Formats: sequence, structure tokens, C-alpha cells
Amino acid sequence: MNLTNKELYAVIGGAVTINATFINAISRIFTTVLKVGQTIGTVIRRALVRDYC
Repeated sequence: MNLTNKELYAVIGGAVTINATFINAISRIFTTVLKVGQTIGTVIRRALVRDYC
């Protein structure tokens, strides 16, 4: 099936959808950023207190 240019300009939607995969990816990014921040904070705290055990 071939569409004419006029019909192609009338096509709406399809490109911007928020689905479960997108939400899951965003939540994983957020979780990763939090874990990296926690790790950096722990390293700084251990370096200042000199407690490595």
C-alpha cells in the first residue's frame, strides 16, 4: 500500500508514546544515579574518618 504525500501529512501519532519500557528505563537511570552518589559519599566519608574495615 502506497500513500500519497497528502495522506502522509495527515498521519498523526506513533512517535511519542510513554510505555512501560520507557518508564522502566527512566527508573533504572534514577536508581543508578542514586547508587553512584551513595558510593561516592561512602568513599569520601571513609577517607575522612580513615575507617576502612
